[in-house]
Amino acid sequence: MKFLHPQILWLLVLVPALVAAYVLLLRRRKKHAVRYASVGIVKEAIGPGQRFRRHIPPLLFLVAEAALIVACAAPTAIITLPAERKTVILAMDVSLSMGARDVDPNRLTAAQIAAKSFVEDCPDDLAIGIVSFGATASLVQPPLQTLFPDAGIDLEQLVFRGGLVPNVGRGRSLDEPAKPAKEFKPVPPGSYPSGVIILLSDGRRTTGPDPRDAAKWAADRGVRVYTVGFGTEEGGLIGFEGWSAYVRLDEETLKAVADITRGEYYRAGTSEDLRKVYRQLTRQLVLEKKDTEIAFIFAAAAGVFLIAALGLSLLWFGRL
Repeated sequence: MKFLHPQILWLLVLVPALVAAYVLLLRRRKKHAVRYASVGIVKEAIGPGQRFRRHIPPLLFLVAEAALIVACAAPTAIITLPAERKTVILAMDVSLSMGARDVDPNRLTAAQIAAKSFVEDCPDDLAIGIVSFGATASLVQPPLQTLFPDAGIDLEQLVFRGGLVPNVGRGRSLDEPAKPAKEFKPVPPGSYPSGVIILLSDGRRTTGPDPRDAAKWAADRGVRVYTVGFGTEEGGLIGFEGWSAYVRLDEETLKAVADITRGEYYRAGTSEDLRKVYRQLTRQLVLEKKDTEIAFIFAAAAGVFLIAALGLSLLWFGRL
């Protein structure tokens, strides 16, 4: 627990000062009791139970004051609280074919403009992750939460089918055992309500896993994939180191990916097309650790103790 205004805690020195004042007051009352013919008569009139009860209201008042001082210091603590979260993964195709200029200025730039506009218009409660992919995929901007953080998914094994040799990923030695996969049970396609993937691509594949296989993998986990196609049926020219080729928009593949995952396909996507996607998302209740101010807890406790002190004083002694 931390405090936003720790200097206020110095007021807690008043607590022992009040205790000392209370003890001093009791001693002064004891001196007045000597005026009676016998101190024993006073004790007998008061009784042992009442002698003990008379200290309870002051004690409760003291605890209330201490709690109120702590509340004024604005304490904070890391607390696990329920939070509503929606997640969108923007998968951006950065392969060579996205450099074709059949879309102004080119496919990749058009996709980047649409994605940027989408991100700028998104509500604050939407977690966005950006993945760029060509032959492989890499996480560019992690979202506030990933779709399946505890699934034990090995991207290298998915992309390279075990790496250069079976069961060996890139950067893993032959003697190093592969990570055990967690038990997985497929769910109905499109059943995951709080996260989607938006695929910005021309649908062309030259290497890497088959898009339909990847779509089946997402569908088994209930994730919808909304595909946004950039390019034209006539295609555009690309070139690299002396060679050139015409590449066309592969709408058939993009539509298949959307169909397998129960998503939708959009042609030459605009920011409005992308906004339609996050409007369909529902909210997922998750647990999130937050640094939360908890002054209200101490203030409420102070109120309870103060009311108890006043109530017991009135009930037992007929006065405050």
